[in-house]
Amino acid sequence: MRGFITRLLITSLGLWLADTVLERMSFDDVWSMVLSALVLGMVNAIVRPIVVFLTLPVTFVSLGTFLLVINGAMLLLVARVMPAFHLGGLGTAILASIIVGVTSWFANRGVGAKRNRR
Repeated sequence: MRGFITRLLITSLGLWLADTVLERMSFDDVWSMVLSALVLGMVNAIVRPIVVFLTLPVTFVSLGTFLLVINGAMLLLVARVMPAFHLGGLGTAILASIIVGVTSWFANRGVGAKRNRR
């Protein structure tokens, strides 16, 4: 349960950072950001693997760069489901997904380093 909450907070941090950097992305309040992080986690666990599998030939031909579009589309899907989450389009969603991904990578790396020291 602790790991789930940690990942939720890390994703929320990434969404907050993307909201701060990108002017075409916004949340109505903090709780909508946390709830969007939760929905994003569910979408990434359920919908994203199916989409990645179905678009495998395109991803292969593009040498994996199409995964950026898939990640942006998953963020757009969350914005469509969450009325308090506003995105300006696919380009903004792709940039936001890059920011969230890099933030998550750095934060998980730090959390993982602490876990290995015990």
